[in-house]
This record gives sequence, C-alpha cells and structure tokens, in this order.
Amino acid sequence: MKLNSKFSEELFLTNETGRELYHKYAEHMPIIDYHCHISPRAMYENKEFEDLGEMWLEGDHYKWRAMRTFGIDEKYITGNETSFHDKYLAFAKVLPKMVGNPIFIWCALELKRYFGIDEPLTEANAEEIYQKTKDLIKEKHMTRQWCMEHSNVKLVSTTEDPTDDLKYHKLLKEEYRGGVRVITAFRPDKAMFLELDSFDDYLKKLSEVSGREIRDFRSMLLALQDRLKYFREVTGTTVSDDGIPHFKWEDYTEEEIECIFRKARRNETLTEKEVDKYQSAFLVEMGRLYNKEGYVMQLHIGTYLDANRTGVRKVGQSTGFDCTDDQCSVTSVGEILNRLTEMGELPKTLLYPLDGTKIETWAVLAAGFCDNGTVAKVQLAAPWWFNDQQYGIDRQFRSCANLYPVALSVGMLTDSRSFISYPRHELYRRVFCNYLGELCERGEYFGTEDNLREIIEDICFNNADRFFGFGVKG
Repeated sequence: MKLNSKFSEELFLTNETGRELYHKYAEHMPIIDYHCHISPRAMYENKEFEDLGEMWLEGDHYKWRAMRTFGIDEKYITGNETSFHDKYLAFAKVLPKMVGNPIFIWCALELKRYFGIDEPLTEANAEEIYQKTKDLIKEKHMTRQWCMEHSNVKLVSTTEDPTDDLKYHKLLKEEYRGGVRVITAFRPDKAMFLELDSFDDYLKKLSEVSGREIRDFRSMLLALQDRLKYFREVTGTTVSDDGIPHFKWEDYTEEEIECIFRKARRNETLTEKEVDKYQSAFLVEMGRLYNKEGYVMQLHIGTYLDANRTGVRKVGQSTGFDCTDDQCSVTSVGEILNRLTEMGELPKTLLYPLDGTKIETWAVLAAGFCDNGTVAKVQLAAPWWFNDQQYGIDRQFRSCANLYPVALSVGMLTDSRSFISYPRHELYRRVFCNYLGELCERGEYFGTEDNLREIIEDICFNNADRFFGFGVKG
C-alpha cells in the first residue's frame, strides 16, 4: 500500500513537465490578491496571533461549515465563550476525516509554509502541534503583517462599503512600511438591495458621508460617484465589486426607476418585477460609473444567501449558511454587458459565476464582449467560493480553454478573511502547471520553454497587474 506519511512537495504535480514548470517558474512568483475580505483594522493593529486556533478558526466559514457537518457543538465553532485552543482541538479531531476536501489540503499547506510542519494533524498529535506552533508564533512574532510579507504578497485588495471612511487604509498608507500595498474594492450592494427595510437608512448614511443630498435615483448615483473618487484618492484602487445573488433582467424607463426609488424610500412594498427593474438599472449605471472613473467591474453571480435562516438568526450572516444558486441567468448578465456596450461604456469586467456546472456558458459570454484595444476585456475570474479547490480550478482550465484563452486569465485570489490563506495561490499554480504539463506530454501543445514561462508568469502575477493597472513591482 502506497501511503504518504508527510506532505509532498509534488502535490498535484502528476507529470514530469508540470513538476519542472512549477518549481522553475511558478513556485516563487509574488502574489497579487485582488479580492479578499481581510480586515484592514486587523492588518493595521498587527497583533500577534494567540495560537493556531485563532489563525485557523477566526472568521473561517469554510471550516465552520465542515465542523457542523460532523455534528460539533456550535460553541466549539463560533462560540465566544470557548477558547481557540478548545476550538482547535475540536477541529483537529475531524480534520483527518476530510479526505478529498480542500480544507485538508489548505491546512496541510498552511502548516508547511508557516511552521515547517509536514506531518498530518491528528487527534493524537494535536496538542503537540498546538504547542509547537504556539512557540513558533511567539518566536517569529507572527503578526497579521508578518503572515502577508512571509507569503510574498505584493498587493491586497480588501472589500468595503461606499460609506466606509477608510480610516485604517489611511493609517496603513501613512504608517505601514512593509512590502504589501493595501487597496480596497468598492462594494455598493446596499444601494442595490432596495427591497430591504434598511434601504432608506442606508441612503441617509450615504448622503451624510458624501455631503450630497439624495433626492432621487440620479442624485444617489452622483453620491456613489463621489465615493468612487474618494476610494481612488485614498487607496489608489481600480477595483469595484457587485454581488448579484439572483438577478433577473427587466427592461425599464428612467421614469419607472424614479417611481420605484421613491416607493422604496417610503418603505412601501415592491413587486418582484419592480425590484428587477431597479437592479437592472442600478447595475448598468454603476457599470457606466466604473468605466468613467477607471474601475474594473467585478460581478459575483449566483449566491443563495442565508439559506438556513434559523442558523443565521442564531449565529449571524456570512457564517457558513450561504449556498449556490442557479437563478441568475447568462442572458440577464449578458444584457447588462450588451447595454453598456451599446452605450460605448463597458468597463473591464470579471465574471465570477458560482454555479460551476455552467462555467462554459459564462466563458462563451465573456468572449463575446471583448473588443479592440483591451486584452481580455471581459473574462472569467478565478473559480470562486465553492469552486476554489483542485477540482473546480482544474475543471475551469480544462473546459474553458476550449472557449477562451486561459493564458489571459488574471489568476487566483483568496476571497478570504484569513491572513494565512495565501497558499491557495500555490494550489492554483500547482494545478495550472500540472495541466500545462499534461498538454505538453500529450503533444497538444508544442512550443518553446519561453512561451510556457511567459504564460505561467503572466497568470501568476503579470496579467492581474496589467489588467487592473496596479503597477506593482514583482
């Protein structure tokens, strides 16, 4: 029986060419993490981690979901009264049973890259590894900033609401002297979800921070444009982000949108069609603003938010109760792109479809909206959320390369709240190099080594740097 007892440096590299390509070109490339949810406050305050339990289980809804499937009591998952040590022990007990799950590989990579531990974590050695990592955290002074710098991160983009004052981004810009540039994505979802009771209160806050009275839909857009300029001024960002859970396109007129807007502000009940009309108009108008202000438009498509509403009421939102949805059609998103194209105002766009079974149709859509002057103007972004593991990454390469040149991809991101999630970039690079190696060894790709080197370095770093216009030095 062939059974590895330690972490293998040839993880996912199943052919000789892929191994050589990875170790020679991809392994040591720096990281641009153009979309994540880490806390800028936590990065600024830069506290040393308490232990491995805090590193792994603070805010990580992937692990929380997995622990619930094993029937672990919620107090060992999100409970405030339970120590990270006890949460870690509960997690360590079930980790060996996560065969085939990306959490097992992520944890193995994190143990190896941050602590030099290559043995599998089990219930039997959990306490020993806990103490060893705790000592190393203290010895190396493993802070939030240390983890990012240790991982060779050159740029990271957090995600903030337009009403955010960007206090900690300002402080980082003024005081942080490390090698990580910190920007943020502009996320205006709360201005799109007008069906929520909090819509009017949100607009009052937006009006306050922008210094602009919001009387109608048009003045709200002007307030959002003011904030786009503010975000760019403070952090130098070119990144926006819109979540589209279950969007359905509906044609609209300006008069209809203003009427719907007024109803929402009065907290009157809206029909489903009215909501769809408003969201259609909102996404088109935001696209126009992104284009005007030089932002890349990111569309996160197809989430089933708060599926387990009982769980959300007990624990809170974004704690592992969101799921995948298939209600947001290619046709609806295509209409947004089409309207912006007809206006001559389509910005660079990244599509993140969560329904991986339809990934090919989204690749075809993206290719249909590329035009002269911009490389890969509309493209599939990294496999997102439930797809950001070996199977989902490999599937996207194999299926979409037939429909869209994968060499133009802006590469991987973490989409994470964790400061030690950067080995996910390594996982992506390993899978990609293995895929290239297979093509070469089957004779499906024949070219020079320099061709392959350029493709690998572009996907790891250069494409994202060029696409967003970051100007980062690798």
